Amino acid sequence: MEQVDEVRRRSSEVQNHVIDEYRSGYISRREFVRRGAVAGLSMSAVSFLAAACGSGSTDSSGGGETSNAQVKPGGTIKAGINSPAGALDPVTVNNQGGLAVLGQSGEYLVWSDRNLKPIPRLAESWEPNKDGSVWTFKIRQGVKFHDGTTMTARDVASTFNRLADPDNSSNALSTFTGVLSKGGTSAVDDATVRFELDNPTGNFPYITSSDNYNAIILPRNYDGDWEKTFIGTGPWKLKKFTPNVGVTYTKNPDYWDKTRQPNADSTEIRFYSKEQAAVLGLQGGEVDLLGQFSVTGGKSLLSDSNVKVVQLRSAAHRQVHMRGDKEPFEDKRVRQAMALLVNRAGIVDGLFEKRADLGNDHPIAPVYPSGEKGTPAQRKQDVAKAKQLLADAGKPNGFSVQIDGWDGFEMPDLAQLIQNDAKAAGINIRLNITDNASYYGDAVYGKSRWLDSNMGITEYGHRGVPNVYLGAPLKSDGTWNGAHFKNKEYDGLVDEYTSALDIQSQRAAAKKIQTLLNDEVPIMFLYFYYYLSATKPNVAGYDISAMGHVDLQAAGFSS
Repeated sequence: MEQVDEVRRRSSEVQNHVIDEYRSGYISRREFVRRGAVAGLSMSAVSFLAAACGSGSTDSSGGGETSNAQVKPGGTIKAGINSPAGALDPVTVNNQGGLAVLGQSGEYLVWSDRNLKPIPRLAESWEPNKDGSVWTFKIRQGVKFHDGTTMTARDVASTFNRLADPDNSSNALSTFTGVLSKGGTSAVDDATVRFELDNPTGNFPYITSSDNYNAIILPRNYDGDWEKTFIGTGPWKLKKFTPNVGVTYTKNPDYWDKTRQPNADSTEIRFYSKEQAAVLGLQGGEVDLLGQFSVTGGKSLLSDSNVKVVQLRSAAHRQVHMRGDKEPFEDKRVRQAMALLVNRAGIVDGLFEKRADLGNDHPIAPVYPSGEKGTPAQRKQDVAKAKQLLADAGKPNGFSVQIDGWDGFEMPDLAQLIQNDAKAAGINIRLNITDNASYYGDAVYGKSRWLDSNMGITEYGHRGVPNVYLGAPLKSDGTWNGAHFKNKEYDGLVDEYTSALDIQSQRAAAKKIQTLLNDEVPIMFLYFYYYLSATKPNVAGYDISAMGHVDLQAAGFSS
């Protein structure tokens, strides 16, 4: 077709490779739409080629949920979320409550949607060079910050250089390490930003997206006092912030996107430190929408006819790290034994009532098309084999160890289940479950029970690609490496995966990664849970992501 040929002539080598993958049937239609967007094909080109170049197979994923029912304008929408842990500074926020607040008044270059697809927001388009080591973004014009100043490419460059600066205690270093360094982002002109990467990165648009929740675009003169202004470019402006209580917003009359003007007159975000209080808040009418609840803590919502439950398959999970540089986990046979003792099928069936996918001790979740399904064979509970491994490691009578964690969602129950399962091999696990602030501490080595504990349970929210999971908690230089896992072969495999621009190369690297981690077991990945949210039946227009974003821009009450 001449039209297809014309699109291909205008497309880069990387973009044409994605087109070839789709035409050959190697990737599905949905994956073509996602990969085409990542490679910088325009939405119109992707839509045309998806229809013109073959049907492709179908697949499914889960990254968010949108309700598009008709809503009445006006009114106030009230949403409940986890209480943020620590200060609300976009540079340092490291928790779900904090990221949900950032996304109300702040915006990202790219939005990672429910189908794991990157959608342009403050960036209009992007394109990599031949090997993915340099990415060029076109920045939307005519956008204003809440203080009336115009956003330019210089603000974007400053935002990313600030986040990549190791002197700023930036939480985004977990994403940027080995990918983007301070000074690697520059403004070519007011409308163009160039990212010169430390290493080629095929999924780089996700690193600029809502997946990297710290990366809301801020003015270049940002001074760190965000809680006074909540400054951003988004549809909501700060009216009142009360620490430990919540935030009230009014709609931004100068919001740049005329197709996405807020429906409600105002929104309220209420903080809940305890899940049961949040559940009762929704049932009692204190809030109209609950950002997240667990099966264990919100059973009453699952059977409440006055509540609408949103269920999203996701990559969200809990990581149970075992510190490999200290006893009792220095020997990988001990870690393997722990992984064999835990009844993960029982956890999925009982703790989650089947609302989760089994994990196999690596972070490449079933929702990711880049994973190699069935490799290795799914690990199951095997007490006899676990006992033999412990005996071979010189621990025939087991050992004692403390597991640290915090009292959110199902995590205390998970700790108890691990404790009970371990008893079958003589392992005595002491539970030390506290509040989230005590567990995370300063979120740096030497000042965090999370990163310093022998064994710990940490929650990880959903991402559109597994890059962060592969890097921050597992690479030798990872900023969240609670397992203190250092393996040069693994580091090289992650570099191989993250630099790949095509799905075949990603899957080849993923197969090796999955096999290595399943053998070494620095972290137990026991399950990937479905993300559950709930609303009153008359609430519509909201967009909830499995990462914890609660987008209320179009929310309102149904007419």
